[in-house]
Amino acid sequence: MTEGLPRRAFLQLGGAGVLACTPVCGAAAQTYPSRPITMIVPFPPGGNVDVVGRVLADRMRGPLGQPIIIENIAGANGSIGVGRTARAQPDGYTIDLGFLGGHVQNGALYSLPYHVVNDFQPITPLVATPYVIFARKTMPANDLKELIAWLKANSDKASAAIVTVGVHLVTALFQKETGTHFTLVPYRGTAPAMQDLVAGQIDLSFDLPVQLPLMRAGSIKAYAVTSETRLMAAPDMPTVGEMGLPALYSSTWFGFFAPKGTPRDIVDKLNAAAVEALADPAVRSRFSALGLEIFPRERQTPEALGALVKADAEKWWPIIRESGIKLE
Repeated sequence: MTEGLPRRAFLQLGGAGVLACTPVCGAAAQTYPSRPITMIVPFPPGGNVDVVGRVLADRMRGPLGQPIIIENIAGANGSIGVGRTARAQPDGYTIDLGFLGGHVQNGALYSLPYHVVNDFQPITPLVATPYVIFARKTMPANDLKELIAWLKANSDKASAAIVTVGVHLVTALFQKETGTHFTLVPYRGTAPAMQDLVAGQIDLSFDLPVQLPLMRAGSIKAYAVTSETRLMAAPDMPTVGEMGLPALYSSTWFGFFAPKGTPRDIVDKLNAAAVEALADPAVRSRFSALGLEIFPRERQTPEALGALVKADAEKWWPIIRESGIKLE
């Protein structure tokens, strides 16, 4: 059931919902992991989520003593890949790199065969990131105000890529706050959307800062970031607030999840490996360059991720339902 978030579901978030282990379960946890782990990335290779997953999978191999194999399962705003995790054995050998859309917002959009909150065991929050307003490199506008003026003058032919419900919501909010109207073009993943933006097949994409290298290469333009402060990775780029649109402040997050019932000992081993990876200076430098903000150490816990899911479900589900957004 995905139509609501019962009070008892809140109490199950974090580690509280883990099923009691038998002695056999405890023995399995002691030897875990004894074979490679599969990480479900619910989008195609090359996109935002995939980049985060591959950086962490490589670094977590050391503390776990086993490789983490990335399996890209795209479709339906990440719900197909997330569903694969929900159906997996709760033995620690299948986890997913979840995000705000897949583990919260989809619950208000789709009739799913799993519950986005109740059917997962949080492991750790990883990074949070705002959106950047990108455009094709041939866009004549030099700043956000000129972009808005161009969109108003070209509403009959302007277009923007839509990859996730988070992007859809931010794009719709942009239209509302600026009085613009343009065609929303759905994509199955970030990589194909950015390919079309670079090729000039679409005009806009509200995407994550991981696409900044394309901007630096001159392949696309960037106009503003939806955070309250400027990005360390792009200090010359203004915020939407600086451009007079503070209502557009928005961000998303990524975190690791396992199927409901995964033993706590195993969850703790996965958490410890993720925490160690996030503390690595090379990983921190890579994420910082991509505009990704690592969660503070005190929040890198299963309980903190569970609380984040709860808070965002309470925030976003009513907004999504009131917005009338429908995804097929």
